[in-house]
Order: sequence, then structure tokens, then C-alpha cells
Amino acid sequence: MEEVWEFAHPHVVTVSVEAADIDAYEHVNNAVYLRWLDIAAWSHSAALGIPIETCTRMRRGMAALRIEVDYVRAALAGDRVEVATWIVGTDHKLRVTRRFQLRHCDGGTLARATTQYVCLNLDNGRAVRMPPEFKAAYRVTP
Repeated sequence: MEEVWEFAHPHVVTVSVEAADIDAYEHVNNAVYLRWLDIAAWSHSAALGIPIETCTRMRRGMAALRIEVDYVRAALAGDRVEVATWIVGTDHKLRVTRRFQLRHCDGGTLARATTQYVCLNLDNGRAVRMPPEFKAAYRVTP
């Protein structure tokens, strides 16, 4: 039976497991899940009006500060995976927290993740207050 998303109104991207994603244990390597989280986060940011071009033009970006991943079951060669993300927290100053749920396209959760991001000055790599555009875009998903 297909599971429902754990939060309402997900932003979802679909990825396909490629041969290079498979490790010696014949399942998707843990590092690939991190890449998928990044793909979903960038897609969501672009949908919210903050594509990478805006970040580089403004010299501001949201960088991962902490990532927690709970693996539920393995993704395998040839699988298609839905990666959903939601903004679940923000201090409207420096930090944003995203949740992720990854599930097999036929249903069933593969992993859950939480990432805490901090706003960075891209010129010096230091934390900086979010510009107004980020505050407006990175709001908690209703």
C-alpha cells in the first residue's frame, strides 16, 4: 500500500537510480541520498523564487550546517525515487530547517532526513543575516 506524505504540500522531485549510484552492497550508496536531498532543496528554492542564479548574484546562499538521515530501506538499481521536502522551521535571521522524505515511486518510505541550513556570505564563507528575499521565500510550509 502506498504511503502518504508525512507533511502536507510537499515539493517533490523524482530521481532515477543509476548504475553509478550502486555500491558494493548492491544498493544506493549513502552519499547518493545526500545528493538527492540537494537536488530537491535546490528545486524547491527555485520554485520559491530563489534559484542558484539569484544566490550567486546576491552573493548569499543557504549552506548545510547539519544533516541527519534515517534510512528505512534500501533503494536498488533501476528504482525511481520521489524526494519530497518541506521548510519546517526558520528563525528569519540566519537559519532554515528542511525535512525530507524519500520514497520508492511504488510507495514505501526509503529514508527521512532533516537538514539545518545557515545563510552565508558567498564572498567570505561567514554566516550572515538572510536578505529580505530569503526571509520572504523561506517560510514554514503550511
